[in-house]
Amino acid sequence: DQGKRNTLESSHAKRFAADSAMEVTTDAVQVFGGYGFIKEYKVEKLMRDAKILQLYEGTAQIQRLVIARETLLPRRLEEPAPAHA
Repeated sequence: DQGKRNTLESSHAKRFAADSAMEVTTDAVQVFGGYGFIKEYKVEKLMRDAKILQLYEGTAQIQRLVIARETLLPRRLEEPAPAHA
């Protein structure tokens, strides 16, 4: 640990991993057709778990807001403060 903030990188990683897991498991459920929703097939639980990844510790939308804030923050700090009249 170098004491550096990694908010931007961790938000990118979480959003990408959660969205990818949901996309892959949704495709898998569709491959199985109606059987994809039956508890006897593991793909049903995998899809539920993937959905939890998107929601746990901040939704994908929140992660996108964090990414935007962290991307724009350095620029805001470099801009001069507005002059007061």
